[in-house]
Amino acid sequence: MSVPSPASQVRPGDETTPIPLQMAPRRRGKPPRHFADLTAAERVASVVEAGEKPFRAKQLATHYFTHFTSDPAEMTDLPAASRTALAETMFPQLIRPTKVMEADGGTTVKTLWHLFDDAKVESVLMRYPQRTTLCVSSQAGCGMACPFCATGQLGLTRNLSTAEILEQVRAAFRALDRGEIPGGPARLNNLVFMGMGEPLANYKAIIETVRTLVAPQPDGLGMSARNITVSTVGLVPAMRKLADEGIPVTLALSLHAPDDDLRSELVPINTRWSVDEAIDAARHYYDVTGRRVSIEYALIKDMNDHGWRADLLGKKLNARGRGWVHVNPIPLNPTPGSIWTASDREVEDEFVARLRGHGIPTTIRDTRGSDIDGACGQLAAEEDDE
Repeated sequence: MSVPSPASQVRPGDETTPIPLQMAPRRRGKPPRHFADLTAAERVASVVEAGEKPFRAKQLATHYFTHFTSDPAEMTDLPAASRTALAETMFPQLIRPTKVMEADGGTTVKTLWHLFDDAKVESVLMRYPQRTTLCVSSQAGCGMACPFCATGQLGLTRNLSTAEILEQVRAAFRALDRGEIPGGPARLNNLVFMGMGEPLANYKAIIETVRTLVAPQPDGLGMSARNITVSTVGLVPAMRKLADEGIPVTLALSLHAPDDDLRSELVPINTRWSVDEAIDAARHYYDVTGRRVSIEYALIKDMNDHGWRADLLGKKLNARGRGWVHVNPIPLNPTPGSIWTASDREVEDEFVARLRGHGIPTTIRDTRGSDIDGACGQLAAEEDDE
Protein backbone atom coordinates (compact mmCIF):
# COMPACT_ATOMS: atom_id res chain seq x y z
CA MET A 1 0.00 0.00 0.00
CA SER A 2 1.68 3.22 -1.14
CA VAL A 3 1.13 6.36 0.88
CA PRO A 4 1.55 9.68 -0.96
CA SER A 5 4.15 12.11 0.23
CA PRO A 6 3.03 14.93 2.53
CA ALA A 7 3.56 17.40 -0.31
CA SER A 8 0.76 15.75 -2.31
CA GLN A 9 -1.70 15.90 0.55
CA VAL A 10 -3.83 18.71 1.93
CA ARG A 11 -4.60 18.87 5.64
CA PRO A 12 -7.47 20.63 7.42
CA GLY A 13 -4.95 22.69 9.35
CA ASP A 14 -3.68 24.23 6.11
CA GLU A 15 -6.60 26.64 6.18
CA THR A 16 -8.71 26.22 9.28
CA THR A 17 -8.19 26.79 12.96
CA PRO A 18 -9.86 23.97 14.89
CA ILE A 19 -12.85 24.89 17.02
CA PRO A 20 -13.60 22.90 20.16
CA LEU A 21 -16.14 20.12 20.40
CA GLN A 22 -19.33 21.23 22.11
CA MET A 23 -21.25 18.30 23.54
CA ALA A 24 -23.63 20.30 25.75
CA PRO A 25 -25.94 22.98 24.33
CA ARG A 26 -26.03 26.50 25.65
CA ARG A 27 -28.61 27.00 28.35
CA ARG A 28 -31.83 28.31 26.82
CA GLY A 29 -35.50 28.22 27.72
CA LYS A 30 -37.49 25.14 26.78
CA PRO A 31 -40.08 25.38 24.01
CA PRO A 32 -43.74 25.21 25.04
CA ARG A 33 -45.13 21.73 25.50
CA HIS A 34 -46.84 20.59 22.32
CA PHE A 35 -49.28 17.81 21.47
CA ALA A 36 -46.50 16.03 19.54
CA ASP A 37 -44.34 15.91 22.67
CA LEU A 38 -46.90 13.74 24.46
CA THR A 39 -47.56 10.03 24.58
CA ALA A 40 -51.06 8.81 23.76
CA ALA A 41 -51.88 8.58 27.46
CA GLU A 42 -50.50 12.05 28.12
CA ARG A 43 -52.60 13.47 25.30
CA VAL A 44 -55.74 12.11 26.92
CA ALA A 45 -54.71 13.51 30.30
CA SER A 46 -54.01 16.94 28.79
CA VAL A 47 -57.36 17.05 27.03
CA VAL A 48 -59.18 16.10 30.23
CA GLU A 49 -57.19 18.71 32.13
CA ALA A 50 -58.43 21.26 29.58
CA GLY A 51 -62.02 20.31 30.48
CA GLU A 52 -62.76 18.15 27.46
CA LYS A 53 -63.86 14.53 27.04
CA PRO A 54 -61.06 11.96 26.69
CA PHE A 55 -62.04 11.05 23.11
CA ARG A 56 -61.07 14.56 21.99
CA ALA A 57 -57.44 13.41 22.16
CA LYS A 58 -58.10 10.89 19.38
CA GLN A 59 -59.81 13.54 17.30
CA LEU A 60 -56.86 15.91 17.70
CA ALA A 61 -54.42 13.13 16.85
CA THR A 62 -56.38 12.35 13.69
CA HIS A 63 -56.22 15.97 12.58
CA TYR A 64 -52.52 16.30 13.36
CA PHE A 65 -51.14 12.95 12.21
CA THR A 66 -53.62 12.04 9.46
CA HIS A 67 -54.70 15.39 8.01
CA PHE A 68 -51.46 17.12 9.02
CA THR A 69 -53.19 20.16 10.43
CA SER A 70 -53.22 22.06 13.70
CA ASP A 71 -55.55 24.77 12.36
CA PRO A 72 -58.73 24.90 14.48
CA ALA A 73 -60.72 26.13 11.47
CA GLU A 74 -60.17 22.73 9.86
CA MET A 75 -61.31 20.76 12.93
CA THR A 76 -64.99 20.87 12.07
CA ASP A 77 -65.82 17.71 14.03
CA LEU A 78 -64.97 19.53 17.28
CA PRO A 79 -67.43 21.90 18.96
CA ALA A 80 -66.86 25.43 17.71
CA ALA A 81 -66.51 26.67 21.27
CA SER A 82 -63.67 24.23 21.96
CA ARG A 83 -61.60 24.41 18.80
CA THR A 84 -59.61 27.56 19.36
CA ALA A 85 -58.93 26.92 23.04
CA LEU A 86 -57.79 23.35 22.37
CA ALA A 87 -55.59 24.44 19.48
CA GLU A 88 -53.97 27.19 21.52
CA THR A 89 -53.34 24.78 24.40
CA MET A 90 -52.23 21.74 22.42
CA PHE A 91 -50.60 23.27 19.36
CA PRO A 92 -48.49 26.30 20.30
CA GLN A 93 -46.51 27.60 17.33
CA LEU A 94 -43.00 26.20 17.66
CA ILE A 95 -41.57 26.86 14.20
CA ARG A 96 -42.39 29.31 11.46
CA PRO A 97 -41.04 29.40 7.91
CA THR A 98 -39.10 32.56 7.16
CA LYS A 99 -37.58 31.71 3.79
CA VAL A 100 -38.18 29.02 1.19
CA MET A 101 -35.77 28.26 -1.65
CA GLU A 102 -36.47 25.92 -4.56
CA ALA A 103 -34.38 23.99 -7.07
CA ASP A 104 -34.94 21.23 -9.62
CA GLY A 105 -38.14 22.77 -10.90
CA GLY A 106 -39.61 23.11 -7.42
CA THR A 107 -39.07 19.46 -6.48
CA THR A 108 -36.25 20.34 -4.06
CA VAL A 109 -37.37 22.76 -1.36
CA LYS A 110 -35.21 24.13 1.43
CA THR A 111 -37.04 25.87 4.27
CA LEU A 112 -35.48 28.13 6.85
CA TRP A 113 -37.39 27.87 10.11
CA HIS A 114 -37.35 30.25 13.05
CA LEU A 115 -38.00 28.52 16.36
CA PHE A 116 -39.90 29.98 19.30
CA ASP A 117 -36.71 31.61 20.65
CA ASP A 118 -35.52 32.75 17.19
CA ALA A 119 -32.98 29.97 16.90
CA LYS A 120 -32.82 28.88 13.25
CA VAL A 121 -32.78 25.50 11.52
CA GLU A 122 -33.29 24.25 7.98
CA SER A 123 -34.98 21.25 6.40
CA VAL A 124 -34.82 20.04 2.80
CA LEU A 125 -37.65 18.22 1.02
CA MET A 126 -36.73 16.34 -2.17
CA ARG A 127 -39.16 14.74 -4.57
CA TYR A 128 -37.88 12.11 -6.97
CA PRO A 129 -39.89 10.23 -9.63
CA GLN A 130 -40.45 7.21 -7.37
CA ARG A 131 -39.97 8.54 -3.84
CA THR A 132 -39.91 11.56 -1.56
CA THR A 133 -37.30 12.32 1.09
CA LEU A 134 -37.07 14.87 3.89
CA CYS A 135 -33.76 15.86 5.43
CA VAL A 136 -34.63 17.09 8.92
CA SER A 137 -32.70 19.01 11.57
CA SER A 138 -32.38 17.80 15.15
CA GLN A 139 -30.30 20.63 16.63
CA ALA A 140 -29.89 24.35 16.02
CA GLY A 141 -26.29 24.40 14.88
CA CYS A 142 -23.94 21.54 15.70
CA GLY A 143 -21.24 21.00 18.28
CA MET A 144 -19.21 18.38 16.39
CA ALA A 145 -16.86 21.01 14.87
CA CYS A 146 -16.18 19.22 11.57
CA PRO A 147 -14.22 21.87 9.64
CA PHE A 148 -15.57 21.05 6.16
CA CYS A 149 -19.23 21.26 7.23
CA ALA A 150 -20.99 24.63 7.28
CA THR A 151 -23.27 23.53 10.11
CA GLY A 152 -20.34 22.25 12.17
CA GLN A 153 -18.70 25.65 12.05
CA LEU A 154 -21.75 27.32 13.61
CA GLY A 155 -21.32 25.72 17.01
CA LEU A 156 -24.27 24.33 18.93
CA THR A 157 -27.09 26.64 19.98
CA ARG A 158 -29.45 24.03 21.45
CA ASN A 159 -31.22 20.73 21.01
CA LEU A 160 -34.60 20.67 19.35
CA SER A 161 -37.57 19.22 21.16
CA THR A 162 -39.46 16.21 19.82
CA ALA A 163 -42.28 18.44 18.63
CA GLU A 164 -39.93 20.91 16.93
CA ILE A 165 -38.55 18.02 14.89
CA LEU A 166 -41.98 16.57 14.17
CA GLU A 167 -43.31 19.96 13.08
CA GLN A 168 -40.72 19.95 10.27
CA VAL A 169 -41.96 16.49 9.29
CA ARG A 170 -45.63 17.41 9.48
CA ALA A 171 -45.02 20.42 7.22
CA ALA A 172 -43.47 18.12 4.61
CA PHE A 173 -46.35 15.63 4.84
CA ARG A 174 -48.80 18.48 4.46
CA ALA A 175 -47.04 20.04 1.45
CA LEU A 176 -46.92 16.70 -0.34
CA ASP A 177 -50.46 15.71 0.62
CA ARG A 178 -51.87 18.98 -0.69
CA GLY A 179 -50.01 18.82 -3.97
CA GLU A 180 -47.80 21.83 -3.23
CA ILE A 181 -44.74 20.06 -4.66
CA PRO A 182 -44.83 19.56 -8.46
CA GLY A 183 -46.04 16.12 -9.46
CA GLY A 184 -49.40 16.00 -7.70
CA PRO A 185 -50.39 14.81 -4.21
CA ALA A 186 -47.98 12.35 -2.63
CA ARG A 187 -46.85 10.92 0.69
CA LEU A 188 -43.51 11.33 2.42
CA ASN A 189 -41.65 8.03 1.99
CA ASN A 190 -38.21 8.60 3.49
CA LEU A 191 -36.80 10.65 6.31
CA VAL A 192 -33.14 11.25 7.09
CA PHE A 193 -31.74 12.86 10.21
CA MET A 194 -28.98 14.50 8.18
CA GLY A 195 -29.98 18.13 8.51
CA MET A 196 -28.46 20.45 11.07
CA GLY A 197 -27.04 18.83 14.19
CA GLU A 198 -25.67 15.51 15.42
CA PRO A 199 -28.81 13.42 15.99
CA LEU A 200 -27.35 11.07 18.60
CA ALA A 201 -26.24 14.05 20.70
CA ASN A 202 -29.97 14.76 21.09
CA TYR A 203 -30.79 11.13 21.76
CA LYS A 204 -33.99 11.36 23.82
CA ALA A 205 -35.77 13.65 21.36
CA ILE A 206 -34.61 11.59 18.39
CA ILE A 207 -35.92 8.33 19.81
CA GLU A 208 -39.23 9.90 20.82
CA THR A 209 -39.51 11.35 17.32
CA VAL A 210 -38.77 7.99 15.68
CA ARG A 211 -41.35 6.24 17.86
CA THR A 212 -43.96 8.77 16.76
CA LEU A 213 -42.92 8.51 13.13
CA VAL A 214 -43.46 4.75 13.08
CA ALA A 215 -46.58 4.62 15.29
CA PRO A 216 -49.70 3.76 13.24
CA GLN A 217 -51.98 6.64 12.34
CA PRO A 218 -53.63 8.38 14.07
CA ASP A 219 -51.29 7.92 17.03
CA GLY A 220 -48.30 8.69 14.81
CA LEU A 221 -47.35 9.14 11.17
CA GLY A 222 -47.27 5.48 10.18
CA MET A 223 -43.86 5.52 8.49
CA SER A 224 -41.72 2.43 8.00
CA ALA A 225 -38.69 2.30 10.28
CA ARG A 226 -36.72 0.94 7.34
CA ASN A 227 -37.26 4.24 5.53
CA ILE A 228 -35.83 6.32 8.37
CA THR A 229 -32.10 7.00 8.53
CA VAL A 230 -30.30 8.24 11.63
CA SER A 231 -26.83 9.60 10.94
CA THR A 232 -23.96 10.09 13.35
CA VAL A 233 -20.32 11.15 13.26
CA GLY A 234 -19.57 8.28 15.61
CA LEU A 235 -20.97 8.71 19.11
CA VAL A 236 -20.18 5.13 19.97
CA PRO A 237 -22.16 4.66 23.21
CA ALA A 238 -25.27 6.15 21.58
CA MET A 239 -24.82 3.95 18.50
CA ARG A 240 -24.82 0.89 20.71
CA LYS A 241 -27.82 2.17 22.64
CA LEU A 242 -29.72 2.74 19.40
CA ALA A 243 -29.11 -0.88 18.43
CA ASP A 244 -31.02 -2.01 21.51
CA GLU A 245 -34.11 0.17 20.92
CA GLY A 246 -35.86 -2.47 18.84
CA ILE A 247 -36.61 -0.04 15.99
CA PRO A 248 -34.89 -1.12 12.74
CA VAL A 249 -34.00 2.30 11.36
CA THR A 250 -31.01 2.62 9.06
CA LEU A 251 -27.81 3.78 10.74
CA ALA A 252 -25.45 6.00 8.74
CA LEU A 253 -21.92 6.54 10.05
CA SER A 254 -20.21 9.67 8.71
CA LEU A 255 -16.65 8.37 8.56
CA HIS A 256 -14.79 10.53 6.00
CA ALA A 257 -11.41 8.92 6.68
CA PRO A 258 -10.32 5.36 7.53
CA ASP A 259 -7.22 6.43 9.48
CA ASP A 260 -7.23 8.08 12.89
CA ASP A 261 -4.53 10.58 11.93
CA LEU A 262 -6.69 12.38 9.37
CA ARG A 263 -10.12 11.60 10.81
CA SER A 264 -9.27 13.25 14.12
CA GLU A 265 -8.87 16.50 12.19
CA LEU A 266 -11.84 16.03 9.87
CA VAL A 267 -14.21 14.64 12.52
CA PRO A 268 -12.95 15.80 15.94
CA ILE A 269 -15.14 13.34 17.87
CA ASN A 270 -12.61 10.76 16.63
CA THR A 271 -10.31 11.95 19.43
CA ARG A 272 -12.82 10.34 21.82
CA TRP A 273 -13.87 7.28 19.81
CA SER A 274 -11.48 6.04 17.14
CA VAL A 275 -12.17 4.83 13.62
CA ASP A 276 -12.06 1.20 14.75
CA GLU A 277 -14.37 1.85 17.70
CA ALA A 278 -16.88 3.58 15.44
CA ILE A 279 -16.78 0.81 12.84
CA ASP A 280 -17.11 -1.82 15.59
CA ALA A 281 -20.22 -0.04 16.88
CA ALA A 282 -21.61 0.06 13.34
CA ARG A 283 -21.04 -3.67 12.94
CA HIS A 284 -22.72 -4.23 16.32
CA TYR A 285 -25.74 -2.32 15.02
CA TYR A 286 -25.97 -4.72 12.09
CA ASP A 287 -25.56 -7.75 14.33
CA VAL A 288 -28.43 -6.66 16.58
CA THR A 289 -30.86 -5.25 14.01
CA GLY A 290 -29.98 -7.06 10.80
CA ARG A 291 -30.05 -3.66 9.08
CA ARG A 292 -27.19 -2.91 6.70
CA VAL A 293 -25.22 0.14 7.82
CA SER A 294 -24.33 3.05 5.52
CA ILE A 295 -20.87 4.59 5.64
CA GLU A 296 -20.89 8.22 4.50
CA TYR A 297 -17.63 9.49 3.05
CA ALA A 298 -17.27 13.08 1.76
CA LEU A 299 -14.60 13.03 -0.94
CA ILE A 300 -12.30 16.04 -0.51
CA LYS A 301 -9.69 16.77 -3.16
CA ASP A 302 -6.15 15.70 -2.19
CA MET A 303 -7.20 15.25 1.44
CA ASN A 304 -9.04 11.97 1.91
CA ASP A 305 -9.56 10.71 -1.64
CA HIS A 306 -6.35 8.73 -2.08
CA GLY A 307 -6.54 5.22 -3.45
CA TRP A 308 -4.71 3.80 -0.45
CA ARG A 309 -7.41 5.21 1.82
CA ALA A 310 -10.08 3.44 -0.24
CA ASP A 311 -8.09 0.22 0.15
CA LEU A 312 -7.69 0.76 3.88
CA LEU A 313 -11.41 1.42 4.28
CA GLY A 314 -12.26 -1.69 2.27
CA LYS A 315 -9.93 -3.83 4.37
CA LYS A 316 -11.27 -2.47 7.67
CA LEU A 317 -14.88 -3.09 6.65
CA ASN A 318 -14.18 -6.59 5.33
CA ALA A 319 -12.25 -7.46 8.47
CA ARG A 320 -15.62 -7.32 10.24
CA GLY A 321 -17.42 -9.53 7.76
CA ARG A 322 -19.20 -9.28 4.43
CA GLY A 323 -22.63 -8.05 3.46
CA TRP A 324 -23.20 -5.79 6.46
CA VAL A 325 -22.28 -2.41 5.06
CA HIS A 326 -22.74 -0.05 2.12
CA VAL A 327 -20.52 2.95 1.35
CA ASN A 328 -21.85 6.28 0.06
CA PRO A 329 -19.04 8.51 -1.23
CA ILE A 330 -20.33 12.09 -1.34
CA PRO A 331 -18.76 14.62 -3.74
CA LEU A 332 -18.01 17.53 -1.42
CA ASN A 333 -20.08 20.63 -2.02
CA PRO A 334 -17.27 23.18 -2.34
CA THR A 335 -16.83 26.77 -1.27
CA PRO A 336 -15.07 28.86 -3.95
CA GLY A 337 -11.44 29.54 -3.10
CA SER A 338 -11.37 27.06 -0.23
CA ILE A 339 -9.24 23.98 0.23
CA TRP A 340 -12.55 22.16 0.72
CA THR A 341 -13.24 21.18 -2.88
CA ALA A 342 -14.66 18.05 -4.49
CA SER A 343 -12.36 15.37 -5.80
CA ASP A 344 -11.68 15.26 -9.52
CA ARG A 345 -14.03 12.90 -11.33
CA GLU A 346 -11.31 10.42 -12.27
CA VAL A 347 -10.13 10.32 -8.64
CA GLU A 348 -13.71 9.76 -7.48
CA ASP A 349 -14.09 6.94 -10.00
CA GLU A 350 -10.86 5.33 -8.82
CA PHE A 351 -11.93 5.56 -5.17
CA VAL A 352 -15.23 3.87 -5.97
CA ALA A 353 -13.56 1.22 -8.13
CA ARG A 354 -11.14 0.31 -5.36
CA LEU A 355 -13.93 -0.11 -2.82
CA ARG A 356 -15.91 -2.24 -5.24
CA GLY A 357 -12.75 -4.21 -5.88
CA HIS A 358 -12.86 -5.18 -2.20
CA GLY A 359 -16.45 -6.35 -2.69
CA ILE A 360 -17.93 -3.33 -0.86
CA PRO A 361 -21.27 -2.15 -2.32
CA THR A 362 -20.61 1.50 -3.16
CA THR A 363 -22.94 4.20 -4.52
CA ILE A 364 -22.13 7.87 -5.11
CA ARG A 365 -24.50 10.00 -3.03
CA ASP A 366 -26.79 12.43 -4.84
CA THR A 367 -25.87 16.07 -4.14
CA ARG A 368 -29.27 17.44 -5.00
CA GLY A 369 -29.94 20.94 -3.70
CA SER A 370 -26.32 22.12 -3.79
CA ASP A 371 -27.28 25.19 -5.83
CA ILE A 372 -29.46 26.40 -2.94
CA ASP A 373 -26.97 25.31 -0.27
CA GLY A 374 -29.28 22.48 0.63
CA ALA A 375 -26.96 19.52 0.11
CA CYS A 376 -24.93 17.57 2.66
CA GLY A 377 -22.78 19.83 4.81
CA GLN A 378 -24.19 23.08 3.44
CA LEU A 379 -26.96 23.90 5.90
CA ALA A 380 -25.99 27.03 7.81
CA ALA A 381 -29.33 28.81 8.40
CA GLU A 382 -27.96 32.08 7.08
CA GLU A 383 -30.56 33.05 4.49
CA ASP A 384 -32.94 35.28 6.37
CA ASP A 385 -35.21 38.04 5.13
CA GLU A 386 -36.36 39.13 8.56
